[in-house]
Order: sequence, then C-alpha cells, then structure tokens
Amino acid sequence: MSMEVTAWNQLYNASHAQSDSRPFSAKTLRRIWEFARPHRGELIGFLAGSVSIAALGVLNPVLAGRVINAITGQAPFATVLTLAIVIAVVAVLLAGLGLLTRWLSARIGEGLIYDLRRAVFDHVQTMPIAFFTRTRTGALVSRLNSDVIGAQRAFSQTLSGVVTNVVAVTLSLAVMLTLSWQVTVLALVLLPIFVLPARRMGTRLARLEREAANHNSVMSTQMTERFSAPGATLVKLFADPRRESEEFAGRAARVRDIGVRRAMVQMAFVTALTLVSALALALVYGLGGWFALTGSLDAGTVVSLALLLTQLYAPLTALANARVEVMSAFVSFERVFEVLDLEPLIKDRPDAREVSAGGVGVEFDRVSFGYPAADKVSLASLEEVAVLDHRAGAEVLHDVSFTVPAGALVALVGSSGAGKSTTAQLVSRLYDVDSGTVRLAGEDVRDLTARSIQQTVGMVTQDGHLFHDTLAANLRLARPDATDDELWEALRQARLDALVAEMPDGLATVVGERGYRLSGGERQRLTIARLLLGRPRVVILDEATAHLDSRSEADVQAALTVALEGRTAIVIAHRLSTIQAADEILVMEHGRIVERGRHDGLLAAGGRYAELYHTQFGRPVPVDGRPGLP
Repeated sequence: MSMEVTAWNQLYNASHAQSDSRPFSAKTLRRIWEFARPHRGELIGFLAGSVSIAALGVLNPVLAGRVINAITGQAPFATVLTLAIVIAVVAVLLAGLGLLTRWLSARIGEGLIYDLRRAVFDHVQTMPIAFFTRTRTGALVSRLNSDVIGAQRAFSQTLSGVVTNVVAVTLSLAVMLTLSWQVTVLALVLLPIFVLPARRMGTRLARLEREAANHNSVMSTQMTERFSAPGATLVKLFADPRRESEEFAGRAARVRDIGVRRAMVQMAFVTALTLVSALALALVYGLGGWFALTGSLDAGTVVSLALLLTQLYAPLTALANARVEVMSAFVSFERVFEVLDLEPLIKDRPDAREVSAGGVGVEFDRVSFGYPAADKVSLASLEEVAVLDHRAGAEVLHDVSFTVPAGALVALVGSSGAGKSTTAQLVSRLYDVDSGTVRLAGEDVRDLTARSIQQTVGMVTQDGHLFHDTLAANLRLARPDATDDELWEALRQARLDALVAEMPDGLATVVGERGYRLSGGERQRLTIARLLLGRPRVVILDEATAHLDSRSEADVQAALTVALEGRTAIVIAHRLSTIQAADEILVMEHGRIVERGRHDGLLAAGGRYAELYHTQFGRPVPVDGRPGLP
C-alpha cells in the first residue's frame, strides 16, 4: 500500500471515529464474541489469509533486490528467470489471497450486519408504545444503520488490519535490520514526523466531521418535516417560503464551508505525508547508495530497503491510529447493545395460554394505572437529552371496574384526558396494569400470549394509520395468508369495494405515506376492512369517526355496523349520537367511572352525561327521561 493511500485511509478512519472515554468492558467483549461466534470459521480463514498477504508482501521487496543483484552481478539468465517466475507466483498468490480474503470479509461483515440489524429490529418490536412516543425515530434508525455498520467494521477492517499490520511491521523491520541496521535506524528517525501529524489531523477532521453531521442532521429534520404531506400543507398554509428557503440555505452553506475546510486539511495532510515519505526514501537511497558505492551493500539490497520502507511506514501509521479505530468500533457495539439491553415491559409468561374459543367478554377489576417513567422505557441518547426523567407518570386510572359481556357493546365517554384511550390500550395489553386485573374470557391478560390477544382484539383508531404500501399489503397486515377474494369481501363489507375497483391498479394501488392519497373517510373504512379481515372477537373503536364530515361519517358508521355485528365491542366516542344504542355507557372523568347506565337513564339522571349531551346538542338537560326541547 502506498504512502498516499495509507494517508487517505487513516484520515477517513480517524475523521469517522467515535470518541469515547469508557474503558473496555469484558462483558461487552464477551457479547461481541457471541455475535462473532457463528462466523468463527470464516474469521479464522480471513485472518490467516490477511497474515499470508502481509508475509508475501514482505517477500516481494527481497525478491526485487535479488533480481537487481543478479543482473548487476552478471548471474546466469536461468537465475534471473527463476526469480522472475517466483515473483510471478507470489503475485498470483497475492491476487488469489486478496480475492479470498475480500470474499471472507464480505461474508463476515454482511453476516454481522444482518445479525445485528435483525436482533435490534426484533427487540425494538417488543418495546411498549411509550418507547416509541418518547424516542426520536431518526436516532433509532441510526442504531440500525451507522452504529451497526460501525460495529461490523471491527471485524471486517479493524481486527484484520491490526493483525496484518503487526505481522507486516515485524517482518519488514526484521528483514530491514538484517539487511542494514544503520539505514533502518536512520529511516525510523523520520517516523514521528509521519505519525504525529496523522493523529492531530485526524482529531481535527473528526471535529469537522461531527460539526458537518450536526448541520446535516438539522437539514434532514427540516426536509423530513417539510416534505411530508402534513408538513408541506402546513408550510403552504402558514409559512413564508422565502424564510424557509433562507433557513435551509444557511444550514447548507455551513455544510459547504465545512466541506471546503475539510478538503483543504485533508489535502495538506496527504501532501505533507507524501513529502515525508519521499524524504525518507531519499535518505535510504542516499545512505544506502553511499554504502553500495563503498562496497558495504549491494545495489539490490538498497532497492529492497527502499521498498520495505514503504511497507514499514504504512502499517506503523495504521497501528498508531488503531486504538482510535478499535474504540470507535467498541462504541458502536455499546450503542447497539444499549438498545438490546432495554427490557420490554410486556412479556409472555412461560406458561402463557391462548385465549379460549367462543365468545369473549372483557372485565376490568379494580384497575389502576400510570404510564411508566422514561428510564423504564427509553434511553437518553435516543431522546437526545442529558438524563432521563426517573419519575413515574401520574396515575391516570383509579380503581376502574366494569364488565362487557360477550357480544355486548359498551361505550366510554367523557372529557379529553379522562382515561378512555388508556382503558382501550389496557384491553389490547399495550401496557400492563399497576394494580387490579384486566380479563379476556375470564383470563388475566397477563396469563395469555400476546399473539392470541392480538388475534382476539382488533382496534380502529381515529388516525387510520396506513403504511406507504399497496392496499393489499396494508390489508394483509391483519392476515398475511388472506386471498384476493377475501380482501375484496372485506372491502365490500367496509363499503370500499366500488372505490378500489375504479382505481387503475386496484388492490395494487399504493396509498402513499400514512395513506394520504385517500380521504379521511376512505382511510377509516380501509382500516375497518383490515379489522374485518382479521376477524377479531373483540372490537375497540377509539374515536373512529372523529374529524370526519357528515357524509364520510355516515359511510364509516355503516361499515362499523358490519364490523360490530356479533362481536364484543368497546366504543370510545365524543359524538354521543354514535353510542345511544350501547348496552351500557360508562362516563369517565379524571380516570374514574363517575356514571354508568343506558342513554335514556343517564339523561334522566341529569349528571355528567346529560351535561355532555346538552353541550353537544344545545338542548336543556332532560327531565323525567324525556329530552327537552331546544
């Protein structure tokens, strides 16, 4: 490897390294080995190939020197030919070993990336909803991308580099000392001039790299927010395009200026090191030439020393920065393990059972609940705060008890923040209660498998979230093995089949990010179709008709009538007109059930439900069970 190439490589590695003051942890090293263990055969082959390449690399300069000596010494042509053949064989071996080690490196590196990404992805899916409400999505995605790749580099580059460079330095130095210790010592005098600037320049470049990354992150955030459908709408309605452009241009200009400074620092460094290497070669040729002219050395030995010098400085420089690269990889592993060490709050018990067959009732037995503290569900680095809040959330449900018999419809009403949606989330076991019990079909949900709860309980929320994928893919989230005929039947029941049939791509139509290519009512009906496809026995409707116009609400209500038929249902609604036929209405305020009964009885009672009804419909509070006149 040439001096210039070495310089560029070291600059890149140093500028992209992550600094960290933590010492090596034996526990972390053991965990790293657990990920490397499945690849140990390939890893051993890779290291053996790298060592062989280093050894053969030292052999080439020695052979080149012997060719020079054979030519200047008027040796027989057979000798020169033999040396040439040996050099050719070494070149072929180097090429073959290079291809082999590259293949093994790719296998190890990509295998580790796959293992780490899958481990993080699978683990993140077990985290509670509170984790996702607190975590910055970009920071989490970074763990799956840059940190995983940084960890992988520990095996595909850093480990082999350290081993190879140690072998190369040891062999090169031993051969050089054997050939001429005087020239070798003189050549090493210039080594500090080569190594020290590399470390200082690397630190400066790392600082510039981090500064550029910070500005790029801000730019990316601005673009992500402005380029989404809601963000673009908000900008067009309220923001000044010129001010938006000026803010973006200012950040982009800072990144540009840093790029220019970085390019000049890099070029100055590479130029200086190339000059130092040239001076070192000049010393070797000068002193070695003088020794050759005085008969102390052969001409070929001088050539060998010069070639070995280039192979000595390059690995020595790399080893000087090896600690930075090792620590960088170590930090990447630590950041990945940091996510894997987060304990999921919801786990299946070893003896967890399936939800029993038949009708499923829902029971809340003296349930109290408060959302978990930040340190239980998140990481400071994922929230970009210095320290996580250790305080637990205030209790939002207090001693709540009610029963929904199988096949019945119970409605939850009340002010915003009364605890209605929290109650629904406990049925789906998105969280576990702090005290009391939530039961499905008479069984504590903590004794049931998460998968069977998911198959039993279906939910439609007010935002009707969809992935940026086809209609068919969004529907099949509920049942991946559903046939196209079953998809069309679900769409028909949701009163959406005619609309989809008119679309040029039908079920293959891409709905856009969060489903924004569909209207609000169409999105809601598609989520209802998805629910119908999943065939849950318990249905939760959390403000499913909120924010819809009258026509869309009527269409969605018709689809919901089909969805609720024969199923146990919990309906959360602000619009009281949608729940008047409920078997029971529960009025919640401040995390407690303050009233319960049927529509007419609650109106007659003149309590909180009657107050909500009067507020919505502008009617006096009913008396004797009869609605008053406007």
